[in-house]
Amino acid sequence: MLKHHVLAAVVGGFVAAAAAAPARAELGDYSFWQTLANLVSPPRADNPVTPAQRTGQYPLQSNPAGFADGFRPGAYGEWQTIQLAPQTGAVCGNGSGYKFFVNRVANTRNTIVYMEGGGACWDYASCTGQTGVRGARNPNGIPDDYMSLMNPGASLVSPFVTRVSPFDGVKTQNWNMVYVPYCTGDIYSGDKVAVYTDPSGVNPSLIWHHNGVRNTRAVVAWLKDNLPRPTQMLSTGCSAGGAGSLTNYPALRRDLAPDRGYLINDSGPIFASPVGGNPAQYPSVPLATLIRSVWGLDAPGGPVSYLAANLPLLNTTNLGTLYPALSARFPNDRLGHTHFWKDLNFSGYSYERFYPEIANAPNQAAKEALVHAKWDIDTGRLRTTLDGLVNFGGYFPQYRALNESHCTTIVDFKNGDVQERGLQLKNFIDSVLDGSGVVLDASEANDTADRAKPFNLLYWTVDQLL
Repeated sequence: MLKHHVLAAVVGGFVAAAAAAPARAELGDYSFWQTLANLVSPPRADNPVTPAQRTGQYPLQSNPAGFADGFRPGAYGEWQTIQLAPQTGAVCGNGSGYKFFVNRVANTRNTIVYMEGGGACWDYASCTGQTGVRGARNPNGIPDDYMSLMNPGASLVSPFVTRVSPFDGVKTQNWNMVYVPYCTGDIYSGDKVAVYTDPSGVNPSLIWHHNGVRNTRAVVAWLKDNLPRPTQMLSTGCSAGGAGSLTNYPALRRDLAPDRGYLINDSGPIFASPVGGNPAQYPSVPLATLIRSVWGLDAPGGPVSYLAANLPLLNTTNLGTLYPALSARFPNDRLGHTHFWKDLNFSGYSYERFYPEIANAPNQAAKEALVHAKWDIDTGRLRTTLDGLVNFGGYFPQYRALNESHCTTIVDFKNGDVQERGLQLKNFIDSVLDGSGVVLDASEANDTADRAKPFNLLYWTVDQLL
């Protein structure tokens, strides 16, 4: 019976390797013969956590020896649920255990780390999930079967994390995939246990763990202890996940130590917001001021000081300086940021609850106009910043009739075009992942052509599900 199980595993792995095999060999791919050997004897970790990395600010804490994390090294081509022990410091917002998901292949060392999007929270209503999609994602923790086809919002969210997409091809579909779920409401960037009181006085106070940084560090520790060092690595995600891919990139890049590093932040901008800045000039200042407090960002030895330790050019009083600081710190990496000018989702988080004139607008059209006006200021400044960076590109299409024009890389890579230049979103992605020289910068002037496109049944269906 054991022989039959081994044979089934080898056959399954061969099928997965064949499905994932790229049309041409990439840097980091194994040879044909080594791939066959990997099916029988999966490659082991060769960059494990060192004793020095287990100490200091935000150390890498591994699962204890013998802990049942659920990983099966030879289970290729399927999503595996990886459990992290309490000793790692990883926990969801509600205090439940943290887990993430790995889908590995036999034919490459290359790895994509995809951070899930979805909401943010800073009070009782948003962290309990009462505010729906505009509050904390997964407020009750992460189920083990999260990556099943019955949950397409995760398993089919983007061509970046589907082996075979009916819409778009990208080389990361051939790589090892790491899906980092979101359950702390802090764009993977906080470190504070908060107590939020029910304003109605009916329910007990909510104890909420804004634990994003420690969760990400525990994921990195596990990857180092269990998978080979990636030759190529992409850090990406949309919305909160895009922001998390940005803020965690310095430590992720340093500790996983790929030969080539890539970053694509999709619709999770960290806008310029200097401490004490004028909101008329820097519209994201009120939001930034709040989250720096409630998420513990400025605590001694906390997330901001940790970022600064890894990014010498970061101005800790203005987190919008992350972009030039990353560009300077990793001059040989290829980095990108993309979002829509007409985004009404992330922009809603950024302004609606902080500007009375928006919250009290007489109608939806007036509200949207006020939101767009502030978003235009922030986006315009970010676009200018990225235009001046050789290795950090900015791609800003106008509008897509999906998810309030939020997240350019979800569902497919279509209709994120910059029509006056004949560019598609895929051109930008390819510039980051396969290009040379200056990373592509592009911005669409207006949304007239986008809104004139024919009805898209797929997008309409997805919006109904959302």
